[in-house]
Amino acid sequence: MSQPRPSRRPAPVEPDELEAPPPRGRQAWLALLVMAVLIAAVAGGGLLIKHAIEPVVPAALANCATSTQIAPHEFIGPQPMCITAAQKLQATITTSQGDIVVQLHPEVAPVTVNNFVVLAVHGYYNGLGFWKAEDWVVQGGDPRGDGRGMARVPGGAVNGSQFFIQKADWPSPGPTAAYNRFGTVTSGMEKAQVLSVTDTILSVTIKVS
Repeated sequence: MSQPRPSRRPAPVEPDELEAPPPRGRQAWLALLVMAVLIAAVAGGGLLIKHAIEPVVPAALANCATSTQIAPHEFIGPQPMCITAAQKLQATITTSQGDIVVQLHPEVAPVTVNNFVVLAVHGYYNGLGFWKAEDWVVQGGDPRGDGRGMARVPGGAVNGSQFFIQKADWPSPGPTAAYNRFGTVTSGMEKAQVLSVTDTILSVTIKVS
């Protein structure tokens, strides 16, 4: 009689040959360690984002403070003066289309420039949009987004949070109210030309020289 052929099937793995699972205490410790690392990474990312969106405040403007805030993007009165007419102030308005650099004119409109500077160094404009964009003008800085937020009341004070950039000649018959020209665009006008109501202000950085 022929001998039975040896089986080529691998030998079954007995339970005592399997890798023993780590003790429950070790599993729990590893899970906690992984969770701690993830939490630290998320927290660190949050701190980096917060630091990235915080406005950079020049030392000369470190004491600029807002008036009493009574609601988001709303204050009880004019912003306290913290600039001088002799300062050379430049604003870089970073938009979703790029940077627009504006030379401010505190020697001509100190109160209006101060209002803009104080709001800017406190991050007021960050994330606001442009609610009006026509062939000759673009206007932004309104927290409501409809032209009625922090704007000048007819017959009242000129200063609010809104500002506009004139891109071409004012249509006839020209302005029918007083508007302070408190700055001049020195570069980035091509960016202003293409701004639309879908664009936003990412930040406004003030430089003192």
